Amino acid sequence: MFVLELTYTAPIERIDALLEDHRAWLTGHYDSGAFIASGPKVPREGGLILADFPTRADVDAAVATDPFVTAGVCTYRITEFAATRTAPALEEYRQPV
Repeated sequence: MFVLELTYTAPIERIDALLEDHRAWLTGHYDSGAFIASGPKVPREGGLILADFPTRADVDAAVATDPFVTAGVCTYRITEFAATRTAPALEEYRQPV
């Protein structure tokens, strides 16, 4: 499992101009089953994505195609973790200790 933390590096107007493309990118990864949850930070200075990719290389490849990244308006911090405990609804993502 991975936590992807986006931090905006451009004015919010540039972010908003790319938001439709970013949301389409998100939808593609939700459709593939890789993304579990996402949303903006509060205050709105970036966002978070909870993802389930097979490898870090897969995460890096996906992030590289985010319209926010290709336009140079955000950076990513990626943290890998083992989900050894989950809510019942997320049981399929649980990993053995």
